[in-house]
Amino acid sequence: MPRISGAQDFEAYLKQSVVANPRLDAAAKALSEIAATAVKLSDLIGLGQLYGRLGASRDSTNTDGDVQKELDVLADEMFVEAMRRAPVYGVVSEELSEAVLLDPTASIVVSMDPLDGSSNIDANVSIGTIFSVLPTLPDASSLEEHFLQPGSAQIAAGFVIYGPQTSIVFALGDGPVEIFTLDRSDGRFFHAVTVGPIPKESSEYAVNASNYRHWEPSIRAFIEDCARGVEGPMKRNYNMRWVAALVAEAYRILLRGGVFLYPGDQRPGYADGRLRLLYEGAPIAFLIERAGGVATDGVNPLLDIVPSAIHQRTPLVFGSADPTRLVARYRSDPKVSAERAPLFGGRGLIRG
Repeated sequence: MPRISGAQDFEAYLKQSVVANPRLDAAAKALSEIAATAVKLSDLIGLGQLYGRLGASRDSTNTDGDVQKELDVLADEMFVEAMRRAPVYGVVSEELSEAVLLDPTASIVVSMDPLDGSSNIDANVSIGTIFSVLPTLPDASSLEEHFLQPGSAQIAAGFVIYGPQTSIVFALGDGPVEIFTLDRSDGRFFHAVTVGPIPKESSEYAVNASNYRHWEPSIRAFIEDCARGVEGPMKRNYNMRWVAALVAEAYRILLRGGVFLYPGDQRPGYADGRLRLLYEGAPIAFLIERAGGVATDGVNPLLDIVPSAIHQRTPLVFGSADPTRLVARYRSDPKVSAERAPLFGGRGLIRG
């Protein structure tokens, strides 16, 4: 079936943006290469096991200590090569231990998670690519230093989601959050949605509830109060979502609101969260805030945090303004997160 006539294509949007602000030229060229590579990766993902075991584990691990999947490595190779074709000074990837120098004359650096949601690869559930574009720093003494900037300094950020539709979700310069969807019949992205504002309130939360026993009391209290529904302090019934792919959670929240929580917890190595600040937390926060939502590390605005290392971890809470700010209140105000009768008991999942 034909798409809606008159929809603007992605390259035309980028050219229009550069005409309005020539300083966005390098970032626009990087986004163009990301989109072109995403088309190829989307085709590969669409083949699934007809291509091979894309979700098969390799003998290697990434910077997070996770066993790399076949598609993790393929995606990383494809996107790093794409950045070589763009005016990009250097690139950081979840799959690389160090930053890689590309073009020393360029004015931007790019960080990315080439394949978000690896556990979903063979399950035919949405996965994605997350990216962040920062300006180079004139006084940087090392390649890595260019990346150690707060998320508020981003020139552009976004993600590609490979699901029922393949879409690129991004904000460039001072522009709004835009969604361009791939028309597979001719291999181009066309404008689908200008996002925002995210609803201030919501009745959905996304969290991996299997980690309940590891959470600090304030996070337990917030989730318990959501689960109590209209009889509890929230005075509304909530639905829980968990896709195990950050891009899928962010896409849903951008379009209809909700709150996402991936807090730090008591497991070894999880005290500072699990997600990476530079190429997961910061770009998602950039989109959420641009669309009228709120993004924090559980208390503090995420875009204000200056990373001290390229693979630094962070807790992440984002989404509709009211519940996201309420999470911060539960964490920072002892009166709000005071001890209460637990909803989740030790002898069963839920106490009556």
